[in-house]
Amino acid sequence: MALLALPARAQDGAAPVEGTGSNWGGVGLIEMRNARFRPDGMIEAGASLRHQRRFWFLGWQALPWLETTFRVAERLNGTTGEGMVSDRAFDIKIRLWDETEWRPALAVGIQDIAGTGIYGGEYIVASKRFWDFDLTLGMGWGRLGTYADGNNPLTDLWSGFADRERDVGEGGTLRWQTYFRGEDIALFGGLEWSVPPLPTPFGLLEGLRAKVEFSADRLRDERGGYPARTTGLRGESRARVNAGLQWTNDWLDLGVHWVNGTDLLLRASFRMDPADPPRAPLPPPPEMGPRGASAEARAAAPRIFAALQAAGLRGTAVAIEGQEARIAVSGGRFRTLAQLAGRVARAVQPHLPAEVERIVLAWSRDGVEIARLLVLRTAMEAAARGHGSAEEVFATAILMPPGDPFEGAVRAPGPFLDWGIEPRARVVLGDPSRTLLFQAAVVANARLDLGHGVAVAGSVAQVVAQNLDGAAPSDSVLPRVRSDYARYAEDGRNLAVPTLYGEWMGSVAPDVFARVTGGYLEPMFAGVSAEVLWRPHDRPFAIGLDVNYVAQRDYDQRLGVLGYTVATGHVSLHADLPWWNLTATLRGGRYLAGDWGGTLELARRFDSGIEVGAFATLTDVPFSRFGEGSFDKGIFIRVPLDLFSVQSARSVGTVIRPTQRDGGQRLAVDSPLWEVTRDGRADALARGADWFTR
Repeated sequence: MALLALPARAQDGAAPVEGTGSNWGGVGLIEMRNARFRPDGMIEAGASLRHQRRFWFLGWQALPWLETTFRVAERLNGTTGEGMVSDRAFDIKIRLWDETEWRPALAVGIQDIAGTGIYGGEYIVASKRFWDFDLTLGMGWGRLGTYADGNNPLTDLWSGFADRERDVGEGGTLRWQTYFRGEDIALFGGLEWSVPPLPTPFGLLEGLRAKVEFSADRLRDERGGYPARTTGLRGESRARVNAGLQWTNDWLDLGVHWVNGTDLLLRASFRMDPADPPRAPLPPPPEMGPRGASAEARAAAPRIFAALQAAGLRGTAVAIEGQEARIAVSGGRFRTLAQLAGRVARAVQPHLPAEVERIVLAWSRDGVEIARLLVLRTAMEAAARGHGSAEEVFATAILMPPGDPFEGAVRAPGPFLDWGIEPRARVVLGDPSRTLLFQAAVVANARLDLGHGVAVAGSVAQVVAQNLDGAAPSDSVLPRVRSDYARYAEDGRNLAVPTLYGEWMGSVAPDVFARVTGGYLEPMFAGVSAEVLWRPHDRPFAIGLDVNYVAQRDYDQRLGVLGYTVATGHVSLHADLPWWNLTATLRGGRYLAGDWGGTLELARRFDSGIEVGAFATLTDVPFSRFGEGSFDKGIFIRVPLDLFSVQSARSVGTVIRPTQRDGGQRLAVDSPLWEVTRDGRADALARGADWFTR
């Protein structure tokens, strides 16, 4: 500890070297964690492979001070001593303070925070840099205290810290009776050396790290039944020192380590900053042409509609009155209101009368107007020619609530057809039958807008590859509203019809939206769904209510239904939190299995459009009836298609659940009002202001 307190600076004044990934996921040494963190928002996915144990992990630097890791372990069966089983775990690490010249960085963490506790452990750790060397010292409890270097110092505060209880039940619940408990603790530490660039025949080799650590985990594998048993264990490590080499660059970590005195371990992981992801080049915006001569709206409208179509937009109405032009567009391939406004202004510029100074844009999605924005023509002209900026356009823009249709407008003749083909993926991690279950499909979808908010929509899906149909059969005692996913995957592999419905969407009052949908609403349920949402355009919250009566669909996802019906619905509160672009959603109501309860969802949406979040649902179903996992929870990732040079406002994503059960399951309609309207709010406009000129 005295060494950690010594002052030290990076060699030659260089910037501090970032931490590297550990074999269990998250930043660390080899198997032990340190007090280092990834840059805020960083996502990392990878694997560590060794004899009788494999880790697959997904990590996210959820907040600047919070590291989260989801991990699936394929491990030796600790009961029989042979055969492999899978185990799911979730870790957190919290930064207590940063490193200074005199003070080490300090962090506290919990490993396997909920579940079986096989890898459960807690730690407090400090790290300090000395030029190219990063020194780490820490103290561990639980699995990280199995070397038993001393007694738990917390027992001096309360004798109850000596008891480390284990009650697994159905798994998936917080282990409140174990954190920082147990009679023993162990010390761990290590050194990470940032190797100077090495000359090779192919040029300089940069980014190499050499690591050595003194482990606190005594177990090589799980033979002997740990943690149910803590004495007389087999499968212990032959050596306490682990060592290895790791190479890292901006997006990749590769490592080879010798661990436990017995095994060679290979590690690889990939990283991505969701705030600045790799993206295909965006097509440049069209040129801002000269102002056109005066003309009546009726004469200009056909040219405006044609110009909007050429820019990838669908104009639905045009009105010109004095110095103001009012233009309504629907859908479009642009994600943000700012980019949409910029493209509209450029497209219509040559066709507007010279005296027009204000452009009012009404933006609709799925037939409902979600935003109305006024921009100054001169501000857009200045920004397009480099004499102004997107910030100046934003400063002079006025966001208004959606309103009545433009009076006296020339309207484009309908109906309008939108269609597309997109990939879809589903992932289940840690199913008892195998570690990874997946389904990859191609989906063709279409929506015919008949006007006045009425539309007919549907989709057809073809599975390209999957092993989801090989999942273990459901053993649920609840109505099997989701757990029969393997049967749906098997019978619906060829030309399934995930959706086919009629829908009305509209604005019934300023900032109040409504939806009524009837038909085949999603792959597993058909029926009627109604929803109303109050979403103030200039406030950081929204309140919604949905009510549904649905019947379970046949497994082939065609036109048949099964015998199960249910009434379900929720009251929802959506709120923008004042930190790190976080959004919270709280729902309460009745779920598809007839259970009552609530869901909490936290999500972080980056300016790139990538959204990462987590959710948990607790209902009146006891953990014993719910089954493995105890309650529904998971993480989700959504990625906009425009990152892949696909000109679309849509996103693709997946939900990762440790176990798919039936409790706490909601209906999944195509057009929930919050998702349809959220990009028309003031907060979304402010965060996307840079897109006015993109």
